[in-house]
Amino acid sequence: MLPSERDERRPGAGQPLTPLEQAQRIAGLAHEKLATDVTILDMRPVCSYTDYFVVASGGNPRQTKAVYDEIRERLKADEGVVPHSVAGTDEATWIVADYLDVVLHVFTPEARAFYRLEELWSDVPLVEPVAAGRA
Repeated sequence: MLPSERDERRPGAGQPLTPLEQAQRIAGLAHEKLATDVTILDMRPVCSYTDYFVVASGGNPRQTKAVYDEIRERLKADEGVVPHSVAGTDEATWIVADYLDVVLHVFTPEARAFYRLEELWSDVPLVEPVAAGRA
């Protein structure tokens, strides 16, 4: 397959995603991997270091890690985007991946209930996630 043919088949090829598109893409990939309670928080009004938080839950540490791994691999393969930094993959109760404009948080249900990011940032707007895949 020629590179131009591959680019035509790949969504968004050759065009970097906007921060909102990247947040939607991450949320969609989390949904595809059966993450629950996927939420996008618009952090722009209150935060200078990122535009969006994507918050999702896996049923247990194994699924939490699988959700993160899928997002990392698909963004790398499809968009050429990798996280700037990642923490929490060993225990996998709260994995945080910093994509600069978007910060991904994948929790187990217990960790999400304990840290309550949505309550902490209750004053920021919510963005409706796209059901699956690409924004």
